[in-house]
Amino acid sequence: MSKHDSLRKDKTCLNCNYVVDKRFCPNCGQENTESRKTFFHLFVHFFEDLTHYENAFWKTIKNLIFRPASLSKEYLSGKRMSYLAPVRLYIFVSFVTFFLISMLPSDENNGVKKEKGLVTFEADKGSNSNEGLYYKDKLDNPAKKSIKSLPKKDSIVNKINLLRKKGIISKKEADSLRNYIKIANKEKSIEKENKEVTFFKTKYKTVSALDSIQKFGKPSEKLSPIKYWFVHKILLVEEKYSKEEIKEKFIESFVHNLPKSLFIYMPLFAFILWLFQDKKKWYYFDHGIFTLHYFSFLLLGILLISVGNYLLSLLDNYLIFRIIDYIFTTVAIIYMFYYFFPAHHRFYGDSRGLTILKGTIIFFINIFFIFVILTLFAIYTFINIH
Repeated sequence: MSKHDSLRKDKTCLNCNYVVDKRFCPNCGQENTESRKTFFHLFVHFFEDLTHYENAFWKTIKNLIFRPASLSKEYLSGKRMSYLAPVRLYIFVSFVTFFLISMLPSDENNGVKKEKGLVTFEADKGSNSNEGLYYKDKLDNPAKKSIKSLPKKDSIVNKINLLRKKGIISKKEADSLRNYIKIANKEKSIEKENKEVTFFKTKYKTVSALDSIQKFGKPSEKLSPIKYWFVHKILLVEEKYSKEEIKEKFIESFVHNLPKSLFIYMPLFAFILWLFQDKKKWYYFDHGIFTLHYFSFLLLGILLISVGNYLLSLLDNYLIFRIIDYIFTTVAIIYMFYYFFPAHHRFYGDSRGLTILKGTIIFFINIFFIFVILTLFAIYTFINIH
């Protein structure tokens, strides 16, 4: 609150009924000022609180990125009012990171996908299943619009012939498009032959086949309760959705629940740090603060890379911006890996050689556990697709 607010004549705190000798209650910290204020006062207070928060926020972010371990040392030394609290910082950065990443548009745009210099137009709904068409990038917009505007009942070959007769595309382009149709149809036939290939390979084709064997099959053919539950879940998902739908739902669910898995993993990360440090000098709480700041930095790095890649992708027609995007991403990833070592060195005070040795061991231990946890999490995400 503003220092210009008038103090109450009554010295009894309105919050805890404690006697207030000065401006702030010594018991609960509440300011002993008049509770009823004008709208102007509310506006001024809002602006002051917002400015204070922004100053603390930007100071925290600046130190988090460019001064590894400084926030953790300052927090443990008692200097806490000038920065965001570690838990609040992690929750805020986590929310912003995954929210913005989920909001960034994908590469697909109005049914058009770019693949290695080719543009794929999905077949019209209602057309034959073997009709796929690959258009070269050099085709102009009028040709593409003309194809989409033709009656859906016409086959794609007929559409090409009609465009050729109207002079919208040349004979060479028409022949080229027919060749791409053959390639697309061949890919369709291969996909049909491999239709039985699933995300998790099982010898059971359907849920009914699994249930039939589980009820009437030989004891040697029946599955254990846990394995039956797991296979049953897999078959339910694969019967309900196509491969593309499963992929989309899996990615959506994985991204949505990844913050939870990271939050669950942080205590394990802090425990691994605890194993490599002097137990008398460092408490588990200290490692927890370091972990919160380090994971906040990693999430912030992921956010900056994602947003940077998206913004530069809008200008990827120019070679210079592709080079900038590649350099930016490479430097950011290298810095994210490097960051742990100076942070570890400055926070724990070990020699550089010992820091490199401990940091490398800790790095590979965490890589192993992260791989195991993400694998289990991916399986959990798959079997819980709805």
